[in-house]
Amino acid sequence: MESPAPIVDAVGLQKAFGALIVLHDVDFALAADAAVGIVGPNGAGKTTLLNVLTGAMRPSSGKVFFRGTDVTNVGAARRCRLGIARAHQIPKPFGGMTVFENVFVGASAGANERSRAAYARGIESLRLCEMLHLGNRRAESLGLLDRKRLELARAFATKPNVLLLDEIGAGLTDEEATDLISTVRQIRQQGVAIVWIEHIVHVLVQVVERLVCMDAGRVIADGPPSEVMGDAAVIDAYLGSAVA
Repeated sequence: MESPAPIVDAVGLQKAFGALIVLHDVDFALAADAAVGIVGPNGAGKTTLLNVLTGAMRPSSGKVFFRGTDVTNVGAARRCRLGIARAHQIPKPFGGMTVFENVFVGASAGANERSRAAYARGIESLRLCEMLHLGNRRAESLGLLDRKRLELARAFATKPNVLLLDEIGAGLTDEEATDLISTVRQIRQQGVAIVWIEHIVHVLVQVVERLVCMDAGRVIADGPPSEVMGDAAVIDAYLGSAVA
């Protein structure tokens, strides 16, 4: 029996900034029900890959397909409406708005919902991310964990099929990171595929079943977390020593 076609399929991606090549012939496929972690040293090209997958950057060469359609030249806003959402390392709430207004914008602009449906989607997103009690708070008044939860709730409000996370665990305590893991798991249980860049590997492997390691713009390992973290090339490039 053939495996179903991936929901995201990137083929031969290259990205250059002048003479500096940041992505070297990267292939990346994501199944519709998958959770994939991306690890690697700083400068490996991880965030550039996310930028290309979301449409924030165009590749110098290569193709990006979403549900079998070539979206290589489709911008980030349109890709969001198609079902590709993103949460950033540094939360970027809309200032001067409440928590609910932030997710309402996500539902109305990102998911292109009309007012009543956007309202319902906003409520659903806040409830899922355990933020309903904060709906009337000004977004800029939130602490770091709640800002990150709001980033997730606003992304979920866009009705994504795929959610790309860029180091959203950065700056959190272990206890806060555990809370964030719970939120990401709940989003995944809604049928959303996850791609998560994270340096906190013990957090990452509690959610993902596949790891991709990048170094110098190339994929050097791809597979189950235990195999990738024990790979000699990964240890040399990223870990420095074997980990359990």
